[in-house]
Amino acid sequence: MKPLLLNSPEETRKVGALIGKLLKAGDVIALEGDLGSGKTTLTQGIALGMGVRQVVNSPTYAIIHEYEGAIPLFHCDPYRLESAEALALIGFEEYFERGGVVVVEWANLVSELLPEERLSLVVMTTESLDPTFEDTGVRKLEMQPTGARYVEMTETILKSWESESVKAK
Repeated sequence: MKPLLLNSPEETRKVGALIGKLLKAGDVIALEGDLGSGKTTLTQGIALGMGVRQVVNSPTYAIIHEYEGAIPLFHCDPYRLESAEALALIGFEEYFERGGVVVVEWANLVSELLPEERLSLVVMTTESLDPTFEDTGVRKLEMQPTGARYVEMTETILKSWESESVKAK
């Protein structure tokens, strides 16, 4: 799938909001990217698109934050855990049964706990794309859908983003 270039944190939140508007109970979003690449910013946009009114912060120290909305948002960050097993021991897999949307930052650390069908989003900084560049705030977002629902969702996101980009010019 064609990657998106996001020129600012605002654009990262905006594409997140597009994604959030399409999510349904039971959906899983797996986020990957370097430290500071924009995973939490993207989640803030997803929450906004889902109608969550609370402030969304990184759950690095709490591991999981729960947000109320028409559909609950469960935001997980296992970065500080020693293993996927440690996340499983605190009941992580129960979140998939609770009728909400599960967003997992650092999903690569716990991929064995995630359902096969999901939308994986990889966020990269210009610095991670080329170490000779300073971080300019530009991000590259790769969408990797697994399962028909997520393929269709990704196509909708791409079409919507292209329409928005055309309008902005």
